[in-house]
Amino acid sequence: MGYSVHQEVLLITGTSFVNEELCKKDDARHDSHLFDNERLEEACWNGLLQTRLPEIFLEAPDGGVLFLWQIEEAASFLVLDLGEAPADIDSHFSIVPYSFASTPIHN
Repeated sequence: MGYSVHQEVLLITGTSFVNEELCKKDDARHDSHLFDNERLEEACWNGLLQTRLPEIFLEAPDGGVLFLWQIEEAASFLVLDLGEAPADIDSHFSIVPYSFASTPIHN
């Protein structure tokens, strides 16, 4: 049975990487009406991660392509959902802190 690749990426907002990318974006086109997170989302939709961080992307089987399907905004990060096709993520396998932070820890 075949499988498809799914990948979550957390992009922490307010970091030097993000600020550098937003400054570059300001130089190219000045959209002062957009908030930083909106500008960062726009940059991600326009291929920011693929061009700046190509090493983080998983390879799909049989040379398939991973697409950015969704971006969710949280308090201090963006969650990018990549895959060959849209997929629901089981919270037990998610890297999003909210999905496991409320789980009690048993020593």
